Amino acid sequence: MDGNFDAAATADLNAAATAEHTTEHNAAATAELMESLIRVMREFRRCYDNSAREGGLTMSRARVLSSLAQREGVTQAELAAELEIEAPSLKRLIDALEVAGLIERRPIETDARKKALYLTPEARRIPVTNFLAGVQTDLLRGLNVAEQAVATSVLHRVAENAAALRAR
Repeated sequence: MDGNFDAAATADLNAAATAEHTTEHNAAATAELMESLIRVMREFRRCYDNSAREGGLTMSRARVLSSLAQREGVTQAELAAELEIEAPSLKRLIDALEVAGLIERRPIETDARKKALYLTPEARRIPVTNFLAGVQTDLLRGLNVAEQAVATSVLHRVAENAAALRAR
């Protein structure tokens, strides 16, 4: 009976040690992942900031142009929702960008009260409006299609978790 007890106790100790090692390994892997995400965000932001400065833009104005470059023809309300800013704040930014000759408002045929937003040819020449297209190849260099798919899936899940944290 003592032999069975010793074997069972040893198995329990081995399982506990393995679980502890796995927990430590998972904690280290999690910390490394978080550090990597923060580093990517920081480097991406630096590149974006430099691109905005090259165009003589504030970060707020650069965000509007970058977002609009991806979804031209949206309304001010749609763009405000996408950027997660209040409509009056966006209106001031759009007014300034329109005066600068970078955005134009065009009537929407189906609703005369609304205007669609478009970049002007001058805005298209500013590097920040094409920032994503310009850095996409460089950022994903060395990743094959399968790795990009896995990365996309993981980052979508992390983004959903981050949104859930914000909702708390």
